[in-house]
Parts: sequence; structure tokens; C-alpha cells
Amino acid sequence: MSVIAIVMLAAALALLGAAEWPRLSRRAGLVERARARKRSHLRVVEPDGHDDTDDFARAVERDLANLPTFDPRAKRD
Repeated sequence: MSVIAIVMLAAALALLGAAEWPRLSRRAGLVERARARKRSHLRVVEPDGHDDTDDFARAVERDLANLPTFDPRAKRD
């Protein structure tokens, strides 16, 4: 075998390994362990008695009402 054939074979194996890595890592359970490790410090925040969605909705409505409008059909003075 020539050096070029060995290099091409190594490149093909590396490409195949890179292409199949996501599927193989899922099968081995590596992805789930990594996700669990990332999320281990997270916690669920329970809503208190105050409803922030109403405040947000009111703020959006107020901002939309204050937006400048432009009517291209209106006559200019």
C-alpha cells in the first residue's frame, strides 16, 4: 500500500467517525448524562401571588398605543 492510500483510508475513517458520532453518543447515553450534568444546578421557580403576565400584557398594550403611526394615503400639508 502506498502512503497516499493509507492517508486516504485514515481520512475516510475519520470522516465516518465524525459523521456517526452523534448517533453513537446517543446510543451510549453520553448525551443524557451531559444534559443532566448541565441542568443539575437549575431549579423550578414557583409563581408567587402576583401575576407578571398581566403586567407584561398591560405594558405591551401601552407601548403599542404610544407607537407613532404613518398612513401613506393621508394627504401632506
